[in-house]
Parts: sequence; C-alpha cells; structure tokens
Amino acid sequence: MPLNAIVLAAGEGTRMKSAHPKVAHKLLGKPLVWWPIQAAREAGAERIVVVVGHGADEVRAALAGEDVEFVEQTERLGTGHAVRVVRDAIGGFQGPTVVLYGDTPLISAATISALVAETRANHNACTVLSFEPEDATGYGRIVRDEDSALQAIVEHKDCTPEQREELWECNSGIYCFCGRRLTENLDRIGNDNAQGEYYLTDMVGIYKELGEPVAALLAEDPDELLGVNSRRQLAEATYVMQERINGRLMDEGVTMLDPAMVWVGPGVTVGRDTELLPMTMLWGDTTIGEGCTIGPNTRLTDCHVGNGCIVDETVAQQATLENEVSCGPRAYLRPGTHLLDRSKAGTHVEIKNSTIGEGSKVPHLSYIGDTTMGSGVNIGAGSITCNYDGVFKHPTVIGDDVFIGSDTMMVAPVTIGDGALVGASSCITRDVSAGAIALERSEQVEFAGMGTRHMQKLREKKARQLEERARKEGK
Repeated sequence: MPLNAIVLAAGEGTRMKSAHPKVAHKLLGKPLVWWPIQAAREAGAERIVVVVGHGADEVRAALAGEDVEFVEQTERLGTGHAVRVVRDAIGGFQGPTVVLYGDTPLISAATISALVAETRANHNACTVLSFEPEDATGYGRIVRDEDSALQAIVEHKDCTPEQREELWECNSGIYCFCGRRLTENLDRIGNDNAQGEYYLTDMVGIYKELGEPVAALLAEDPDELLGVNSRRQLAEATYVMQERINGRLMDEGVTMLDPAMVWVGPGVTVGRDTELLPMTMLWGDTTIGEGCTIGPNTRLTDCHVGNGCIVDETVAQQATLENEVSCGPRAYLRPGTHLLDRSKAGTHVEIKNSTIGEGSKVPHLSYIGDTTMGSGVNIGAGSITCNYDGVFKHPTVIGDDVFIGSDTMMVAPVTIGDGALVGASSCITRDVSAGAIALERSEQVEFAGMGTRHMQKLREKKARQLEERARKEGK
C-alpha cells in the first residue's frame, strides 16, 4: 500500500512573537513546514496532507507549487482532532500513514523510512518514534516491559519521581499508523483532560487495550526531533541543518574556509573544487559549477554559475554567469542578467535584464540595463544606459568590439555598431554606425585668472570667520 503523510501545521506559535504563522518562518530560505514535507516525499510518500489553521492562507502561499493537499482545522482541539479532521475530509486512510509536524524541520527521510519499515515488518497498528534528548523535561516518557516492548507512554506531569530520573527515552509525537486501523479507531480518542483536547498519544493506550501490536523506534539522532517554538530554537535548528548541508558539500569536494560562515539552501548544487568563502549565502534554485571562488560577502538567489568563475562581494538574483566570469567586488546583478564566457562585471557595477557578451567588460562604477552587448566590448568607468523615460523601458544594443569611454550616457533606445568608439563624457542620443567615432561634448570655456581670484576670496572669508569665532570665545 502507498505511504501517506499528514503534516500538522495549524498552530499559531505564540512564542515566536510574530504576526506570521510559525511554520511559515524560514530555515535556510525554505518555510519550516516545507522541510518535513520534503523528507516525507523523499521517503516515498505519495499523498501528503497539510493541516492548516492559524494563518492558513499564508501557509498555503508558502507552499505554492508543492504537490500537497490542504485540510483546514477551524477549531484547534488537539493532535487527535487534527487527524480526525483529515480522515473526515479525505474519507479515511489506506496504507501506512505517518504523522509529522510543520515545526519539526530536521526529521530525515531515512528516519521516516525506518519508522515505516518497522510498522510494515511487524504489522504494527502504531509505531512511535522515540528519542533521548539532553533534557527530558516536558516530554512523555516511553515505558518498556522486560522484553523491551512498548508498554505505555507516561506524560511528564504524571511521571513518578523515579520515572523522571530513570526514564530518558521520550515520545517525539511522530507516529506511523496502519491507515485502516487508524480510520476505524480514531473516534475512540476522548477529551477527558484539563484542556478538553483530543491527543493522538492516546491511540497507543487504545491499541494496547484492543490487543493490537504497538512499538517504539528509537531515533539514532535526537537532533532530528528538535521542535521550533521560538526564534532561538529556529536559530538552533538552522545551525543543525547548516552543518548537515555544508558537511555533505565538503564530502563532495567543496572547500569552505569557515563552514559556520556559509549558508546554503537545500535546492542548491555546488561543483567540485569550488571554494565558498565566509559570509556566502546561496538560496533557491542556485547552481554553482566546478573550480569557482564564491565570496566573501556574496548572496546568490536563483542564479546559475558556470565553471571557473570568481564572484566576490556580489548580490545577484535570477542571473546567469557562464564560464570564467569575473564579478565584483560589490556588484549587483538583478533579474535577467546574463554574463557570457570570460565577461566581467566589476566594482560597484549594477546590471539588469542585460546580456554581456563573451570577453566583454563592465569594470567599474557603471549601470547597464535592458542592454544586449556583443563580444569584446569595454565599458569605461561611470557609464550608464539611460533606459527609463519615466513611463517605458527602452533597449540599448551594443555591437562587437565597441569601446565606450568613461562617463558616457547612452540614452535608449539606441544602437552602437560593431567596432565603434565613443569618446569619454559623451551623451549618446542617436545611433552610432559601425566603425565610427562618436563624440558629444559642450565646448570647454576658460576664464583666465578667475580661479585664483575666486580661491583668494574664499580664503579671506574663512579667515574672517576664524577671527570672529576667536573674538567671541575670548569674551
């Protein structure tokens, strides 16, 4: 039977102190709730149902494009009630059904697979995922019999002093159920407790009374069960996931001077012999080729970088850098930027929605927008394409082997032909033909001796100000 997954994500998370639902907060660029969904999918879940409640619309938006179903829990009456709402909405469960939490992002596909395998192998009605935290305070304790079989789960408040001291194995709240038996027996959960809620934990006792087999599987890594209920815990979970991802990358041949100062999202790929320097952040659908140096102080989002590139102190979004491209320091590549092989975007350069041809250079202090640039072009310092007239954006076309002098304004729409040369400090408002020299400047005017007289007047004025200040201070 196919694997089902239910991800509980209806809670508010008041300890986050936020206007947003807890599970929508991001860990390495992805919402918290995305992580258990991804783990379930990697473990083979064919149907994933997300239970939403507080901030339901925002949670749905955070998971836009994900192959999941949503069920809304309008009244939050406990975990058992949430699963019952799912059952009523989809008409029951068939096959193994795991219950996960949107605020437990570190659970791995391997652990979910082990939990399912334990359930299937022993035909369990329920298998509880247990763990041994450093501090067991607040967790329900796993009680085993002399044969190590699961006997009961005792909530922390109900534990005897001896149980609190001796029992360190705890209930994570993650389960794998036999879907058929869960459907049939879910209504047996009662709400005779101080909170008047329906707790999924009660299914263990119910199955024991019915003589159905139950078990507890101890997780190998307790970090997988760390829940996120506060900003501090979000930072702790981020550190664990950062360590996992960076460790895997280094095992695959990526160099990091300081792994603790590099943040890489789950969808990012990095090639061998690439070095990620401190304060580098790689987010979204970003791919980095082999033999690159990325950073320091670089943030790339949804970017594609080829082989042998140097990307130094750069912020880029939805940009493509082909092979042996040099970028930065302090460059800004906006969406639609495409740097072809061996091209360069230098210091304090901003590029938007433009193609920079093979071997072309925009070395420093320039803005290039809505431009198609050929190969072998050199853009002098301080040059810009004036692409916006206040209402519409207009294109600039620069041919091959063009030289643009420093401080040149190219007022779009405009085309500069192959091999043209534009003199420094020109304002180009008309097309330039191939092979031409274009120069646009006002006539330089000189007034003999006026500079000396002007500076003398300024010095005399400054001296009077100093004398007046001294006179006032002397009174």
